[in-house]
Amino acid sequence: MLKKIGLCLLALQLSACTELQQVVNQLPQGETSIGTAQIAEGLREALDKGIDKQVSKLTQEDGFFKNELVKIMLPEELQKVDKTLRDVGLGNLADEGLKILNRAAEDAVGEATPIFVDAVKGITFSDAKSILLGSDDAATQYLSTATRSQLYSKFNPVIKSSFGKVGADKIWANLINKYNSIPLTNKVNPDLTDYVTEEALNGVFTMISVEEKEIRTNISARTSDLLKKVFSLQD
Repeated sequence: MLKKIGLCLLALQLSACTELQQVVNQLPQGETSIGTAQIAEGLREALDKGIDKQVSKLTQEDGFFKNELVKIMLPEELQKVDKTLRDVGLGNLADEGLKILNRAAEDAVGEATPIFVDAVKGITFSDAKSILLGSDDAATQYLSTATRSQLYSKFNPVIKSSFGKVGADKIWANLINKYNSIPLTNKVNPDLTDYVTEEALNGVFTMISVEEKEIRTNISARTSDLLKKVFSLQD
């Protein structure tokens, strides 16, 4: 009887060892061989891929205007302008005003894409591994926090230039003048350059995060050996 019990215990131990080995075999191999520098490089490549694949879409006509993730709507202080113009039969002018804000962003992102590429090259990840193992947009959030102020100062004049290039300045001057001429309305003069700069930056980071999430959750989106090796650690 004792012999049978001993054999059973041995069998259970062997079974447990087999199951443990199976679990070990399923873990990403070579994890300890991947250093912080390589993880950081993988994160940079993922962000670069987001710029190349997703942000480039924003530079096309209607890249902002017909993308519900990033479409620039009117700021709160101008929503009353939009409603009032529509109420008095100037809906076409209101539509054009909204579209031209998005056109300015589309034009500016095309001009400023190298700024984002340089920002990714120069970014230093303080804790690459925790970012890798973080949320689906952890690297994008880190990029935004680390570079947004610098990017804003470079991006704002590009937006201002784009306003003139696509005619947004003239259209909005006409639109606001029309609104201000309506009796009993409070006159407005918002800083649309600042507003569109912020919204365009939000749009860029949103689209980069779309690609980051794709790389994290879809193995087939890892199109290089480095992406495969680095992001296998967070699977």
